[in-house]
Amino acid sequence: MLKIKNGQKILFIGDSITDCGRSRENPGVLGNGYAMMTAARLMVKYPEQNFSFLNFGLSGNRVKDLKARWTEDCIRQKPDILSILIGINDTWRHYDSNEPTEASVFADGLRHILKRTKEELGCQIIILEPFVLPVPADRKKWREDLDPKINASRELALEYADTYLPLDGIFAAASCRQKPAYWAADGVHPTIAGHMLITEKWMECAGL
Repeated sequence: MLKIKNGQKILFIGDSITDCGRSRENPGVLGNGYAMMTAARLMVKYPEQNFSFLNFGLSGNRVKDLKARWTEDCIRQKPDILSILIGINDTWRHYDSNEPTEASVFADGLRHILKRTKEELGCQIIILEPFVLPVPADRKKWREDLDPKINASRELALEYADTYLPLDGIFAAASCRQKPAYWAADGVHPTIAGHMLITEKWMECAGL
């Protein structure tokens, strides 16, 4: 559960799911995905808190890419709340480019950035679990690669996260109500409904 107070800076960071068309030139343009939707929900629910928001999602990023840009895009930004979603490209590149990321390498990279964040900033951290839905059918094979990375995210959350958002389970449960493509047409990138689902669960898990 997150603790909020006046004037906090909230940073969303990750890959294309977070990026979602955000502006590189204008920090106020947060894209059209869950980062924007969550910021809007927080602004409406807590107008007196005067939050500020940044979206530093970058399409195609893997954990090694976050590690490389962490000083500039996180540490120097000094967020009070960090929301991080990373991992699906570490799996995807295994299957489309034959560039696998071992689960241990993924865990080491994620641990590095989380440890730095806690030691250098002491900010609150919400970790969003990487996820994949079984559409198209070849995504089913990805589970063998992604599941160990999900487990690593969960274990690291015990050490470093103030809040953990189990998106893989959340999307699996949602897919029992409506077909997976309703939530993410390619099994990875959320539809409008999928992004709003992330936002609703973000608010819920954060206790906001």
